[in-house]
Amino acid sequence: MLPNLRPAEQRVAEAVLADPAAVSESSITAVARQCETSETTVLRFCRALGLAGYPELRIALARAAQWEESGQNGDGPITGTISATDSLSDVVRKITHADARAIEETAAALDLTELEAAVEAVAKAGRIDIYGAGASALVGHDLHQKLHRIGLISFIWPDPHQALTSAAVLNQGDVAVGISHTGTTVDTIDMLGVARRRGATTVAITNFRGSPIGEAADHLLITAARETTFRSGAMSSRIAQLALVDCLFAGVAQRYYDTAIEALESTYAVVRSRHTSKRH
Repeated sequence: MLPNLRPAEQRVAEAVLADPAAVSESSITAVARQCETSETTVLRFCRALGLAGYPELRIALARAAQWEESGQNGDGPITGTISATDSLSDVVRKITHADARAIEETAAALDLTELEAAVEAVAKAGRIDIYGAGASALVGHDLHQKLHRIGLISFIWPDPHQALTSAAVLNQGDVAVGISHTGTTVDTIDMLGVARRRGATTVAITNFRGSPIGEAADHLLITAARETTFRSGAMSSRIAQLALVDCLFAGVAQRYYDTAIEALESTYAVVRSRHTSKRH
């Protein structure tokens, strides 16, 4: 939420992130004073997170701290922060912990009503165009391959000019899917905007509710990944996006259960024929 908060609310967010345990034990007056803002701003920050008020924030922080402690093995809580002195074993432990947490928190935060609507739109679409840049394009390729394997007409457009021209020829009954971790990638936002003006249904996959891409989306699917150290925008975010894409695809395939199973088996068989049984 941090990039989309007001400046005073960002100071509260930064205080929470810097020392969540201290905030969970502090009064709203103390936090407001620490952040050089008002109690009203602290309350507004809580509501931006979907909490009823400050007491709920303190409870949530206490629970989060307990969850962190449950993931420790004697060396302190596991986080996604990799230091220069970490052993390779520590690196593996931190990455796998952060990836597992990204998937769990994405599942917990996922709006099933929005997911159901996106599944319904994709399942009925005459054509599905997928947009994304960088690591998000890799996730787009995964979604395209999955949809294509069950016989749906799907395209992935990582090149911005080709993507814009594809969006310009979409029509009502088509679907455009835009993937952007930050929700601020201008090209992806523009592609969804063009597709929406053409009458296509638009779906956005992003990590930040309230980010600009949401304004171009009919249906908003939110991941819950945190990036630290070497993981900026390309690691745990990608894992969370892939998990969400799997949920979207499975929901669509379920609509065509028998034909989807047959298509998956046929495509598996034809690819399997390209494997050799000989060992060298």
